[in-house]
Amino acid sequence: MAGLEAALREAVDGEIRFDAGSKGAYVTDGSNYRQVPIGVVVPRNVEAGARAVRVCARFGAPVLSRGGGTSLAGQSTNTAVVIDWTKYCHALISVDPDARTCVVEPGIVLDTLNQRLSGHGLQFGPKPSTHSQCALGGMIGNNSCGASAQAYGKTVDNVRRLDVLTYDGLRMRVGPTSGAERARTVAEGGRKAEIYAGLDRIVTEYLADIRRGFPRIPRRVSGYNLDSLLPENGFDVARALVGSEGTLVTVLRAELGLVPVPACQSLLVLGYEDICRAGDDVPRLLRHCSPGQLEALDGRMAQLMREEGVHLDSLGVLPEGDSWLLVQYSGDSREDVDEQAHSLLRALGRSEKDPDVAFSDDPEREQRMLKAREAGLGVTARPPDDRETWEGWEDSAVPPDRLGDYLRDLKKLFEEFGYDHPSLYGHFGQGCVHTRIPFGLRTAEGVAGFRRFVERAADLVTSYGGSLSGEHGDGQSRGELLTRMFGERLVTAFGELKAVFDPDNRMNPGKVVDPNPVDGQLRLGPAWRPAAPRTHFGYPEDEHSFTRAVMRCVGIGNCRSHHGGVMCPSYRATLEEEHSTRGRARLLFEMLGGHTDSTITDGWRSTEVRDALDLCLACKGCKSDCPVGVDMATYKAEFLSHHYAGRLRPAAHYSLGWLPVLARLSRIAPSPANALLHAPGLSRIGKRLAGVTGERAAPVFARQSFLQWWQAQTQERNGAEPDPADPRTVVLWPDTFSTYFHPSVAISAVRVLRDAGFEVTVPTRPVCCGLTWISTGQLTVAEKVLRRTLDVLRPHLEAGTPVIGLEPSCTAVFRADAPELMPADQDVQRLSGQVRTLAEQLVHHAPEGWEPPELARRATVQTHCHQHAIMKFDADRELMRRARLDADVLDEGCCGLAGDFGFERGHHEISMAVAEQGVLPAVREAAPDSLVLADGFSCRTQIDQGGTGRRALHLAEALALGLEGNLPGRQPERLAERPSPPSRTARWATTAGAAALTAAAAAAAVRPALRPSRHP
Repeated sequence: MAGLEAALREAVDGEIRFDAGSKGAYVTDGSNYRQVPIGVVVPRNVEAGARAVRVCARFGAPVLSRGGGTSLAGQSTNTAVVIDWTKYCHALISVDPDARTCVVEPGIVLDTLNQRLSGHGLQFGPKPSTHSQCALGGMIGNNSCGASAQAYGKTVDNVRRLDVLTYDGLRMRVGPTSGAERARTVAEGGRKAEIYAGLDRIVTEYLADIRRGFPRIPRRVSGYNLDSLLPENGFDVARALVGSEGTLVTVLRAELGLVPVPACQSLLVLGYEDICRAGDDVPRLLRHCSPGQLEALDGRMAQLMREEGVHLDSLGVLPEGDSWLLVQYSGDSREDVDEQAHSLLRALGRSEKDPDVAFSDDPEREQRMLKAREAGLGVTARPPDDRETWEGWEDSAVPPDRLGDYLRDLKKLFEEFGYDHPSLYGHFGQGCVHTRIPFGLRTAEGVAGFRRFVERAADLVTSYGGSLSGEHGDGQSRGELLTRMFGERLVTAFGELKAVFDPDNRMNPGKVVDPNPVDGQLRLGPAWRPAAPRTHFGYPEDEHSFTRAVMRCVGIGNCRSHHGGVMCPSYRATLEEEHSTRGRARLLFEMLGGHTDSTITDGWRSTEVRDALDLCLACKGCKSDCPVGVDMATYKAEFLSHHYAGRLRPAAHYSLGWLPVLARLSRIAPSPANALLHAPGLSRIGKRLAGVTGERAAPVFARQSFLQWWQAQTQERNGAEPDPADPRTVVLWPDTFSTYFHPSVAISAVRVLRDAGFEVTVPTRPVCCGLTWISTGQLTVAEKVLRRTLDVLRPHLEAGTPVIGLEPSCTAVFRADAPELMPADQDVQRLSGQVRTLAEQLVHHAPEGWEPPELARRATVQTHCHQHAIMKFDADRELMRRARLDADVLDEGCCGLAGDFGFERGHHEISMAVAEQGVLPAVREAAPDSLVLADGFSCRTQIDQGGTGRRALHLAEALALGLEGNLPGRQPERLAERPSPPSRTARWATTAGAAALTAAAAAAAVRPALRPSRHP
């Protein structure tokens, strides 16, 4: 092992990783299986990857090529040297628009490829539901399909040639091969001649078996593509290697066929009383039309979506029925696609006006509907009824004209084994059925039942002339079952093909040929015994179990997407599996133990887990964007609380984690405090001591805090406190950021709320949501802070008074973090139900007749990640619409500052890389006379400090300016009353007040290290 690692480091231009953390991140894929890698190689170029294979061959080490790692049958996990192509080897090498072909490297992601091809009006046709994260190398390995295969076929139908490397070092370019070309190759001798002679021998010996034994259905992905070597199919070696799951060769480059991007599309949705009736109708639909997609979803999936609160807008437009077929048409014009849909309806004797029919030619609406279908795996993976569902029989395929009967027999099999009500959906136009089944994979009895079921299911699908796999491949899930489908002779032929390319069985061994048992190497299994640690958070949605929470991750890999949404900013900046939500979940799973070969052996004290979590921005994007709701921000806080229990923490945990206390201390002398924070020499020393990056300018304390302004206002108004029970009364939450740094936000909110007819009250005793302690894992302190806050708010909680939050991260604490940290506290539950955003209050609860001021302006709007994840942005969109703001709400991901993350030493480069991927360029491109809006303090700070030349406003500030008629014509955000860094003279000011503040701040920073349980 040491010699292999040393040789790889010497020979390969890449990142060579044999550490426990890297192994843990790659220990499994999207399947039920788990195998610890020997090591991980991340080559910086394709040639380096080829050298890595050659080095492994010298040592006899198995090799596993890996793309997005989303395989559901266990193809992407093995005790092998894992070569991850996705970080560096993702080039689009060339495009030939006339020939409609391109050449790519194996690590390029499908969505990225199609985005780069869009200028040519071309795309790669097959589109799996994982299109935002799957790599072309993996698609070639798995022979991926997706919904669009109805029109464009499988990956195998779109591969022209492959540049491949055998384990023993032969590199060759393969594709269709004539008899004369094969003869010349064999005559030349050598390893290539040996391979081609072997292929000729296999085809000759098994010719009749191949022609008879491969089911003639649209979706046969199981087995090797020996049929591509038939004379009538051009003896296409490239296509024979597609779908071989990395067990034969390493793919270095691929020439792909492309198709035009459709000009127009429409979607017809037909309702049925059950999924079997929908299956019955598929042959009739196919006789009358040639759709681009023909998808299905059943009532069970719709029920799960409603229970999980996802894709509700799509469900709202479904026609009557308990199952549905989604028929998409493509064409050159709107008239063309409309006529195709109406022609089918006429042939079926149905009408667009029927209650069980819905028709749309609105592209945005169509995409929402199809995304709801694509979400099937995530929706069914973690049902709200707390059952665990698993892969294993998730993509069988039959002839489309026998689909309805197959579904009935499959449901009978479910009933026989007691697998209650799995959802059935999939690519019905090609007879491919998706499902997830509640196998009992934790007990010997459950695992035995799992094995018996898949054997019976294999016999069932074979009796229908179908395929074990219609999309996901064989891997370990179905490799052992191939004899039931193909028979002994063809499976023997598969073994001979393997021996031709990989005689020593070193390429992804244990898959397809000589496979590991279907019930072996399970990620759980009857011998799995994970730790059950006591935790601070309650995990109420996970049976109060941190272990079950970590197991939410099923490996779909949406956190590895490159565009859109929020998740996962650190992965997008690093392209590192370890810094994806999935990679971190894998390491936490390993940390819990349960296996004798667990890669993480020191539990909460693990430095590998700590390092992986260090670059987690705690943005909570995964809580909303992950299909199964992994909440890595909460897991990170939990881990940090245990990791640092009883020992000193990083300096930033004291300086930034205790920011609310330091901010209150700033009231002693705010101007001298600012001077010290920005004095050139002192600030550098202070940042170093505080664990803050030197590249960041410290935020500036306001001369007058919001609470000081409020107290002055209250004295001037000389009025009594509003009655908490008065329906007009609202509590404005004085968060640290809107109080001590940007008081104009809170002051503006008071003006807008009063204009809307509300009576505003503000807590005058110190309160805090505990956010900064939560994000740094100081959960005991956070709970104490929250309890004191609840004491202050109790009269308002008892009266049901709304609490209006202005800082999204603080509002999110009350909505999500606090109820999980204190799940049994009724006041926390009341607060969670009573806290509202400003927009929610104004849109849903303002007196009838009130309208916001007309701003009549364009606006570029950055949504705070926590708002995106927890509160959502619908009310803000509606409020901006009423205020006549033409809002461009960015879909550019996290701003990169993310609370304390961007201020901590060692994070600046990642913070700015995240910001430059979307937010900062979008702000720079905004029109000079438009508004830039960002409700989050972090977002505003990143925009202010990110070289945009713009200063962002909170929506409350924009509305207040509109009320006052002070919205100017150009760069209005510069007029907001915000503190600026002190002048050069002021920076050198030294006063007794500043000295006192410095001493107090130092004492506050040291105190938690000495007495961590002390109340702040």
